This record gives sequence, structure tokens and C-alpha cells, in this order.
Amino acid sequence: MTSAPQSQPAPARPTSRDVARAAGVSQATVSLVFGDKWRGRVSEATADRVRHAAHELGYQPNLAARSLRLGRTRTALLVVPALTNEFFARVYTGAAVVAAEHGFGVVLYPSPEGTGSARDPFASARASLDGVIASSMAAGALDVLRGAGLPLVMLDSDPADTGVAARVNLDIADGMRQVAEHLLALGHRRFVHLASAVDTWTFAVRAQALHDALGAVPGTSVRTVTAPLDVQAGREEAEHALGASGPRPTAIVCDDDILAAGACKAARRLGLRVPDDLSVTGFDDLALATAVEPELTTVQLPAEQVGERGMAALLAVLDGRPAEPGSLPVHLVARGSAAPPPADGQRS
Repeated sequence: MTSAPQSQPAPARPTSRDVARAAGVSQATVSLVFGDKWRGRVSEATADRVRHAAHELGYQPNLAARSLRLGRTRTALLVVPALTNEFFARVYTGAAVVAAEHGFGVVLYPSPEGTGSARDPFASARASLDGVIASSMAAGALDVLRGAGLPLVMLDSDPADTGVAARVNLDIADGMRQVAEHLLALGHRRFVHLASAVDTWTFAVRAQALHDALGAVPGTSVRTVTAPLDVQAGREEAEHALGASGPRPTAIVCDDDILAAGACKAARRLGLRVPDDLSVTGFDDLALATAVEPELTTVQLPAEQVGERGMAALLAVLDGRPAEPGSLPVHLVARGSAAPPPADGQRS
């Protein structure tokens, strides 16, 4: 009669002592590296050596125990107006990458009221989170979460809002100036601004920058119409603007690529060719910008970098360090949807 095979004991999990021995450092150094407290205390080469040793051994720090010791959850909340917009998905991707490098997690939370007041998604945000990052919202919309006493990092938001621990902005105004300068250089003087109906700082800045840039050039005219951020709504408003009495505009400047797609559909419905009869520009450089034909001239926003900088800013605040200052640059991507206006500039 044969005996049953003996089960093998599970291999022991590597410990910080094993990592310290493999890297030739003390356990305290290992704790500093995995607690992200090593800067200014050990060299970057030593930190890299510790991380390499941990990777080779398959070591994972006990974050739960560390969180209990420090009173931290190592979790950040990213609040966005909507999940359907690609820009916010890319912001989340950037934030999550930086968070993972520091042993943090990011919970993505779309505000139920869009850009309106957000609710606390937890029984107690203070007990569940280390901080909040909010993208493209007013600071006042986060009052419930701010009441928990958590550090708040605002992305793409009004610099005048107070009570913010750190802020990461894009140079939105410069982006719209680049659009205006590009179209003016092509020879356009009659414009429609297809503006977002969403009442937020970022869209207000786009409108002001566009009107300032065009208003500084004699002989220009611009008419503003607003639409929800929806292709069909953009098409309808663009059709109305193009069908109005008087000289037809030769360029439509849109607050967003989604509205620009609607403007291109409106042109086709009216028998106009883009860009021969009408130039159309967008903003954001979403995947949609290269899915339409002709491809959109638009302003590229580094959404993932916004998320990266936002998470880095929150980590800095939690460590008592200043966040990196300055706005992120944006740039115009010239594609096929913008060209010089028709030679006669007359209504077809």
C-alpha cells in the first residue's frame, strides 16, 4: 500500500530583511525606498538597487500594515464630470501610472451632476482616502469632499478658486490663440465660434482668448453660438449659423473636437466642402480628430501628462513638499480641415 503524496510547504514570502541583504543595505533603507521617503536620505542608485533586488526576489511590501501605521489608505479619488469623454480617461491613465509607482491606487469617480456639486461616494471620505484630484470642475463643486479636510488638487480649473492644495493647468488660452493666428494667417476674417454650453472655467477661457485674438485684427467678425458637447447638437447649431442671412462665415472655430465633427456634418448637409468652402477647427485632439475626413486641425492637450502631474502634486502635498509649478504647454496640430478661404469669399 502506497502512502499519499506529501504536500510541499508553500515557499516563504521574501521579507524586507531579504531585500536588504540582497541589495547590501539596511532594512531601514528598504523601508525608506518603499515608503517613498528616500529622496535626500539615500542616493538614487541605492534606491534603484533596492527596487531591483525586490523585483528579483518577488518582494511585495505589506501596504495594509504600513497604512495602519501611518494612518493612510494610499488611495486617491479622481473626480471627473463624465466617463464618456476620452480626455478624462487619459487623465486617469496618467494619474494611475504615477500612483502605482508609489504604491497608491486611484478611484475614478464621475460626479453624478456633471460639473455640478459632487457627492461623497463613501460613508466617510476622510476614512477612505488620502486626497482628492478633480479635473475640469469648479472647486465649489467639491465642497462636500473638501469638508472632509482632505487635500484637494485641481486640474484644468480656475486659478482664482481658493482652498486648493495644488493646481495643474493647461495653457488653454494660448491654444485658442494658436487657432486664431493659424486661421488669420490663412486669410479668414469671418468666423463662427461654436462654443460649449458647459459652464466651466476652461471653456470660458477659450471664448475669451478667441475673441481677444480676433478682435485685435481689423475687419474680422465673429458670431458665437453654443451647443451641448454632442455631435448632433453641434451639427444643428452649425447648420443654423451657416444658414443665417448675410455673408457666410469662412471658418468655424469649435471648443471641442466633438463639436467640430458636428460642424463638418453640417457643412456636408449644406453642400459645402471642408476645407474648400469652409474651414473647421477643433480642440483637445481626441481620437475622433483623425477619424473624420478630412482630419481635424485641432489643439493637442497632453491629457495623460495632466494626470501624471496631478498625482505627483498630491503626493508632494502629502509629503509636505511644494508641487511643481507652471502650466503645461499645448500646441496646434494642423491637418486637412483648415485651408485658405474661397477666393471670392461669397456665399455659394
